[in-house]
Amino acid sequence: MSLSDSLDGLRKIDLADLDLNNLGSWPIAVKVIACLLLLVLVLALGYNFHLKDLEFQLDSKRAEEETLKQQFATKAFQAANLEAYKEQMKEMETSFGALLRQLPSDTEVPGLLEDITRTGLGSGLEFEQIKLMPESVQQFYIELPIQISVVGGYHDLATFVSGVASLPRIVTLHDFEIKPLSQEGGSKLRMSILAKTYRYNDKGLQK
Repeated sequence: MSLSDSLDGLRKIDLADLDLNNLGSWPIAVKVIACLLLLVLVLALGYNFHLKDLEFQLDSKRAEEETLKQQFATKAFQAANLEAYKEQMKEMETSFGALLRQLPSDTEVPGLLEDITRTGLGSGLEFEQIKLMPESVQQFYIELPIQISVVGGYHDLATFVSGVASLPRIVTLHDFEIKPLSQEGGSKLRMSILAKTYRYNDKGLQK
């Protein structure tokens, strides 16, 4: 049977006459087309329900492989330079310990308060409060906060802050708050500031 005869035969077939309960009676051309459609359907379902999942797993494994390669490269570099890192760590610990030992072993509070007061008065400020706060113990040092409240002009406050930061003793300044002394205006300002000084904690270093 030629292809044209088969096509003519297909045109004459009425789908309503096909009996689904008796597939063997279907014309050969219809059987071939049905098998091809069934094959395409099986392949499509197989791709969606199996191959697609395998493709997703493959992409995940590839991404995991790249991550593992990067981790391996990093660890290989660290392993190759392990001795250099150890030497560098020893040098850093030695330098850090030397710097810590440069901190005073006591707070020298009276002398520090005197220096802060002298700096403030020399800047033309009036002290409202200078109060010692509870110490804060860290591993390698002990921190002593000092709450300070002063009154003066803007430039006087700036001179005071610069003077305290320049003291021989290590003092850091935190939590600045500047407000007008009077709601009616004027050049006078009130500044609240938290100064912190430090001393060496030899017990912490021994741990």
